[in-house]
Amino acid sequence: MRRTSVELDDQLLEKVQRILRTSGVKDTIETAFQEVLRADMRRRLAARIRDGRGVDRGEEILRASRQWQ
Repeated sequence: MRRTSVELDDQLLEKVQRILRTSGVKDTIETAFQEVLRADMRRRLAARIRDGRGVDRGEEILRASRQWQ
């Protein structure tokens, strides 16, 4: 983990906090990162299904999907 300093748009932060139901800046950013990763996983799964490649149920994939529950 690292410490960093960034400028944030306060109005944007407040909107995102309401959507994610978070309160602190760190919690909001971490939750937003997790949501992006979940969205990417869903997008990749949808692409596999759409392209007819199906769902890989290998142990590595199952382990990765369990961490999001």
